[in-house]
Amino acid sequence: MRRRHVGPLAVQRAFHPEDDGSAHVYILHPPGGVAGGDVLDITCRLAPEARCVLTTPGATKFYRSEHGTSTQRIRIDVGAGAVCENLPQETILFEGADASISTRVMLGEDAAYVGWDFVSLGRPAAGEGFASGRLAQRVEIFRNDELIWFERMAFSRAPDVLDAPVFFAGKPIVGTMVYAGPALENTVEHIRDELGAQARGVFSASQLKRVIVCRYLGSRMSEGKALFLQAWSILRERGLMKKAVAPRIWAT
Repeated sequence: MRRRHVGPLAVQRAFHPEDDGSAHVYILHPPGGVAGGDVLDITCRLAPEARCVLTTPGATKFYRSEHGTSTQRIRIDVGAGAVCENLPQETILFEGADASISTRVMLGEDAAYVGWDFVSLGRPAAGEGFASGRLAQRVEIFRNDELIWFERMAFSRAPDVLDAPVFFAGKPIVGTMVYAGPALENTVEHIRDELGAQARGVFSASQLKRVIVCRYLGSRMSEGKALFLQAWSILRERGLMKKAVAPRIWAT
């Protein structure tokens, strides 16, 4: 593994806690938050047949912006037969944040990708809301240069978004997990059955060809993470043929 960083964003030395040698890589941002005008660029390239889990030790925080848009751009290239799991901690948008977040994933032949993200509008556990601010977020996944998944979320009038039934219906936390890998039969139904009543009203799972999408819309980050961890475990066992091994940093 080769790693390189410029500025405060750093890549920690990889751990290998799994039997198949998968690298667990932690991306660190010591300042703890992204201020107005900051730009974070993250690029990850996996060689053919490599296996990697990317995560962060804590939440990514976008603070109030008075000096332009705060930007985070992620580019992940996954070589033929390789597996990348991009499982960062949540993104928190503070009151008045102006954030642009983009993720582009390029998959080679027979490569697999699992990625999730949680966005918290304000800090509901601390009683802090998000009455104003802006977010532009997009995710693109390509396989052999063909677009197989695209999603875009953008808003600049947070109160309307928070309250409208067609948007967040008053819920401050939204999560999305995308699996793009070997075709899986009946996996969506299995996820729904396993999660059962605890997922009712806050979680959904659907499939479009070889892409499975899980979503969370609720008020408790701990609830969303617990549901996604269960779904991730099922996707790992059925799609990647191995048990889920959570990064050690999550336990600290």
